[in-house]
Amino acid sequence: MAGKPPASDPVQDAPEVGAPQHSAVGIPAITHALKISQQQMGVRRTALTLLRVNQKNGFDCPGCAWPEDDKRHAAEFCENGAKAVAEEATLRRVTPDFFAAHSVADLASRSGYWLGQQGRLTHPMYLPEGADHYEPVTWDRAFDLIAEDLTALASPDEAVFYTSGRTSNEAAFLYQLFAREFGTNNLPDCSNMCHESSGSALTATLGVGKGSVLLEDLYKADLIIVAGQNPGTNHPRMLSALEKAKTGGAKIISINPLPEAGLERFKNPQTPRGLAGGGTALTDLFLQVRLGGDQALFRALNRRILQTEGALDEDFIRDHTHGFEEFADLVRAGDDADDTLRATGLTHDEIERAAAMVLASRRTIVCWAMGLTQHKHSVPTIQEVVNFLLLRGNIGRPGAGVCPVRGHSNVQGDRTMGIFERPAPAFLDALEKEFGFAPPREHGYDVVRAIRALRDGQAKVFFAMGGNFVSATPDTDVTEAAVRRARLTVHVSTKLNRSHVVTGARALILPTLGRTERDRQASGDQFVTVEDSMGMVHASRGRLEPAGPQLLSEPAIVARLAHRVLGDRSNTPWQAFEKDYATIRDRIARVIPGFEDFNAKVARPGGFALPHAPRDSRSFPTATGKANFTAAPVEHPTAPEGRLLLQTLRSHDQYNTTIYGLDDRYRGIKNGRRVVLVHPDDAHHLGFADGSYADLISEWTDGSERRAPGFRVVHYPTARGCAAAYYPETNVLVPLDHTADTSNTPASKSLVIRLEAAREG
Repeated sequence: MAGKPPASDPVQDAPEVGAPQHSAVGIPAITHALKISQQQMGVRRTALTLLRVNQKNGFDCPGCAWPEDDKRHAAEFCENGAKAVAEEATLRRVTPDFFAAHSVADLASRSGYWLGQQGRLTHPMYLPEGADHYEPVTWDRAFDLIAEDLTALASPDEAVFYTSGRTSNEAAFLYQLFAREFGTNNLPDCSNMCHESSGSALTATLGVGKGSVLLEDLYKADLIIVAGQNPGTNHPRMLSALEKAKTGGAKIISINPLPEAGLERFKNPQTPRGLAGGGTALTDLFLQVRLGGDQALFRALNRRILQTEGALDEDFIRDHTHGFEEFADLVRAGDDADDTLRATGLTHDEIERAAAMVLASRRTIVCWAMGLTQHKHSVPTIQEVVNFLLLRGNIGRPGAGVCPVRGHSNVQGDRTMGIFERPAPAFLDALEKEFGFAPPREHGYDVVRAIRALRDGQAKVFFAMGGNFVSATPDTDVTEAAVRRARLTVHVSTKLNRSHVVTGARALILPTLGRTERDRQASGDQFVTVEDSMGMVHASRGRLEPAGPQLLSEPAIVARLAHRVLGDRSNTPWQAFEKDYATIRDRIARVIPGFEDFNAKVARPGGFALPHAPRDSRSFPTATGKANFTAAPVEHPTAPEGRLLLQTLRSHDQYNTTIYGLDDRYRGIKNGRRVVLVHPDDAHHLGFADGSYADLISEWTDGSERRAPGFRVVHYPTARGCAAAYYPETNVLVPLDHTADTSNTPASKSLVIRLEAAREG
């Protein structure tokens, strides 16, 4: 039998701290994954479920978006993937009796960890205005309530339709179609908070806002640079790919303010050497860059390339790029070695070692994640990475290219399906031609603008397809107050989270099927599709019986809601879409390039790759028709004397805002989350002993401050002048308006903070 959820909320403010580890995975990862799986699912269900994860005839892991090789292992999952599956396939249930026993105020006092541990939602639940408990409601009544509020709005733009990354292609396509038939482009999604900076930078420079490499390219690379990313926790299966690349002769440079165990040494649980031996040392050169110093580092490497005779791919630059001379002139004119060392925190010798590895490589890939995308200057930083690759022709060459590693399964597919507040005119034209209505053309709200609209009373209905909006977003107090101003909040969810207890005047929770569950509709069992981080599209088929008979699939929820709200004004066959998802894919095939003959393509085991013009033909759909060099001044954050630069990050027992447990094994943290990692020399200078407690206060140029109280100071080998702490606990420190230029992504990786001795009580 599976274990019971915790009856009381565990203490989270007394962490135990040991030494950080220098290798990742191995037997402890297997043990921990199986322990949590058996606690949630039981022994038999664990075996049946985990053996179907990421298999060609199984279901896509609801965790990260890392792709699979064509040849799959029998156990094609990682520790955190097993945790994600266990939380979804758990035998624990949250029934109407649970809500009768717990008021909203009671639930709001609980931690996110406790809420998530209670189990799967089983019934639609409704919180009437003025009520203190959710109560069960029928699906028909739930759709009526939503329709009443939507149709009463003065404008469709008073509604916000948010999406998380786990939504399938089919559900995402229907969701954006419904929103646009309703009359709005208010389609913020979790991409706005993670890789929006990547999309902005890559679209401007290469013409495609996605990565240009496939998994097989990693195995052909001479050099792989991993910048601002922690694969050991966030994408553990990437470590297997890096190990395979190393076996093929690749070198690896890791760039990060924190040493990360997985990038130091990987103990592959699929091999005897990984289980019983020493594993594989992955990183050849670790560059411990200061927070936000990545642009300065890549500029220094680009200057070194320009100074080296024969280093440029002159044919590629001449035939396929635009703006080289302007960029080269800027780089040559800005040679200030001292500025580079101050910005990066590195030594001249470290940068020279990296440059030597770059110049020795013919095929280079740069991988990155949130460490590059969540700064104010993130877009020019990523554009500098593109400059770096263009100089030596490393776009459209096997074993080379850009590799933004997406964090959530199908977050990239959602965007491909049209979940975007600023849709391309060509996409809207295709929708209009296919469905016979005029889509709105004005841009909608992204996440930050949606919060402002809720705060200012300009948005009145908030509908979330998955996710945990209030915990994922910045400026916690402002965001929660904004959401509470809504007339109605609706969440399509599998499990409880903080967003269910921070509500509008009225609220609905709509329980949905998970990836692991069988989806039966009128035409028979259905499957859905997802797109991984490298543009591969494949099928996902759940096999478990649903957590309860009341659950509806996401496509069914959207189809029924759209039919109820739009009625006779819509010619879209919503009911047919619910009955047979193949009919949805037929329409996707006629609207979105690359999905022609979708149903036939996805029937192939392993799926298919979407076209990518820069990768496939070295053609670039930009305004210039070529890949664009960009000439931007180098920027980097600074902290005054007595202050630190703080980055927010995940614990190892965490996936986005889902807290699986209270340990961060690789960093030596146990039984707690309120810790701040500070270099010992900085901590001593500021007067904080290891184990002392501090409040974190972020400081802003307008004189405002934000406080996160009660963090244990942990002496840790971070970059000097930098600190790190977990989110969502530190989201309160990030002002709503502290965002990246161009992309508007919350800039939560470069906060100026001071430490104050923790207040009593």
